[in-house]
Amino acid sequence: MTRFLIVLTALPLALAACTPAEQNAAIGTLGGAAVGAAVSSDDDREKGAAIGAVVGLVGSQLIGPAQKSGDCYYRDQYGRRFIAPC
Repeated sequence: MTRFLIVLTALPLALAACTPAEQNAAIGTLGGAAVGAAVSSDDDREKGAAIGAVVGLVGSQLIGPAQKSGDCYYRDQYGRRFIAPC
């Protein structure tokens, strides 16, 4: 029950993150931890949740937010990424 309350408390905090990248990272981490704990054996739930959280975080950062149709990622002269119409 305590774990459920922790997840229930963490979900609104994840959705309150400032930028879409932070929201994706928080949701990926929470989702990965939940899946990792669910598919692990009873003895290794914490380890499965930790591994799932890392995999969820990495996956959310690699996939990133879904692009809108007609927008592309570019880099400026300083190496910063920005989105502009293609």
